[in-house]
Amino acid sequence: MLNRLLHAVTLFATVLLVAGCSQFVGDNRHNVPLNKAVADRLAEIGSSPTEPMMIRVFKQSSELEVWKRTNSGRYALLKTYPICKWSGALGPKIQEGDYQSPEGFYDVTPALMNPKSAYWLSFNVGFPNKFDQAWGRTGTNLMVHGDCQSVGCFAMTDEGIKELYALVRESFRGGNRSVQLQLLPFRMNDTNMAAHASSPHAPFWANLKQGTDAFDDTLQPPAWDVCERRYVFNRTQPGGVPLDPNGPCPVGSLSTMAAL
Repeated sequence: MLNRLLHAVTLFATVLLVAGCSQFVGDNRHNVPLNKAVADRLAEIGSSPTEPMMIRVFKQSSELEVWKRTNSGRYALLKTYPICKWSGALGPKIQEGDYQSPEGFYDVTPALMNPKSAYWLSFNVGFPNKFDQAWGRTGTNLMVHGDCQSVGCFAMTDEGIKELYALVRESFRGGNRSVQLQLLPFRMNDTNMAAHASSPHAPFWANLKQGTDAFDDTLQPPAWDVCERRYVFNRTQPGGVPLDPNGPCPVGSLSTMAAL
């Protein structure tokens, strides 16, 4: 009888221990505070955790940049993270199962955050967006996550996703409704554009460059929308009515674009 009682007590203690570890690993990892180095860097650029933020991803160099709004009202580069792995080649994602990581302009919202990810932590990039849908592109569960494994996603190190997830989380806690995510093939400078001028994706990349140029000129994330199956930036209709992705663009919309 004594042995059974000791066994029961041991089993109960083990269950409590496992449950405690599970709660920390599975339930609290998404609430880990920003580390001091990131907090100090935010203060250095004149920003804070709750200020709006923007993310830029560059496939070719496997880099992810975090930009934060500063006291000046303009955005400054907070930190550049190495991307551990992304899949496919330079160019947009076309269909489910093509193993391509997407390209384009996306908005991460609180609903896209995944604190229970099997890849430590993750957030969905929002693919397919209006542009992707207008072109009939398909794909699901395209994420930025940890664990350094990718099948169409952007995989960070676990340490990297801890910081990145916390930065996005704190921005939402500041009342910001979204984080702009620019998924780009490479740094959109004239040298790289010329080097890839013969690519079948060159017209698409020229369209993306209009958005990145708008940010570079103003250090403000451009408002993006889709009409005539192309991105337009900082163009709105009266009353802020969303554009029809297959309809005509407003007068004065940036650029013309060939079929992709």
